[in-house]
Parts: sequence; C-alpha cells; structure tokens
Amino acid sequence: MQKDAYTLILEAIEAGLYKPGDRLVESELAERLGVSRTPVREALQRLETQAMLTRDGRSLIVASLDHNQLAELYAVRTELEGLAARLAARHATDEEIRVLRAMVEDDRKLLGDPLGLSRANKRFHHQVHLASHNRFLVQQLDLVHRSMALMATTSLAAEGRSEVALAEHDRIVAAIEAHDGEGAYQALKTHISRAFETRLRVDAGEIRLRS
Repeated sequence: MQKDAYTLILEAIEAGLYKPGDRLVESELAERLGVSRTPVREALQRLETQAMLTRDGRSLIVASLDHNQLAELYAVRTELEGLAARLAARHATDEEIRVLRAMVEDDRKLLGDPLGLSRANKRFHHQVHLASHNRFLVQQLDLVHRSMALMATTSLAAEGRSEVALAEHDRIVAAIEAHDGEGAYQALKTHISRAFETRLRVDAGEIRLRS
C-alpha cells in the first residue's frame, strides 16, 4: 500500500531526517516525496494541528519541546505505558509473550548502536501496547510516541543507559510472563521514569552522549 504524504513526512520526522527547528518547505517536500503540492500542503496543515509543526513567521518548522512540555509528556507516558504493561500481564497470549522475550534477547546484540537500539526500543514498547489488547489505549500511546519524535536525541545514546534499559526491559517481560499485573505496571513506570531522568541529566550536561 502506497504511503500518503502525511505518513511519509511524519516518518521522516520520527527518523530524525527533519529535526526540531528545521524548516519544511512545501515545494521541496513535494519534489522529495514525488507527489503534488496539494497533498503536501494538506499533510503540513494536519501536522500543525497536531502540534508536530509550529509557525515561525510564515514558515512551518518542526516543533520542539520545552522543559515543561517534556515533563508533561513523560507524566502521561509513564501512566499509559504502565497501564499497557498491567493489561499485557493479564491479556497477552503465549505467542505475544514469546515475541517480547525474543526481542529482549535479540536487542542485546545492538549494545553500542544507539540508533539501532532506539528503533528496537520503539518496536518493544509497541509490542507491549499491542499485548494490552486495548485498542483505545494503543491509539493514545501512538499519539504520545508521535510527540516523542520531537526530541532530537534518544536517552539510549547516554553513556551507560542502554545496558540499564535492556535490564529494565527484561524485568518488564518477566512480570508479564508471570502474569503479575502490578509488577509489570511498576517495572514499566520505573523504566520510563529513569529514561526521563537520564534525559534531564543529558540536558543539564551531567551525562555525555555517545557519538
């Protein structure tokens, strides 16, 4: 199925091809995507409505998150992700649990590759969301993760974070395997809280990013 202009632009932002502060020009996007300007214009308007883009004079630029917005986003993400883990512990099928376990094992091979780990991390969290078997929760988490694309760097690039994050993933899956809803909820909330703390320490210059 051919992707529309909205999906292509959103994926480019999520992949870091367009970073916070980058200006998006309708004509350049139409040429790059190989489509007419009308669907690009409609996609840009939709992304602006969703606060993924913001106005800078007459130009549209990729939005960025200030400290308060970041804190608000993580507060919502922590609760929703925790709920997804709790529901996954109740409703995940044996097959879904085996997939989550395999992801944790496979991701160990990506240590030292922050970008690869970031992509794997998104897949892991999305799999937990799906295992909750709650379509409304999945929709809300999709919106939250879309806004996460407005952060220029991944906390997994911080020195020492990737190893700890994988250990946290292991604990999340162990709780889901044990059908321990409260344990899964707390494990995932702790995981997101520590990721936020790492990001704040990076922004404060206390932790360096791996190049």
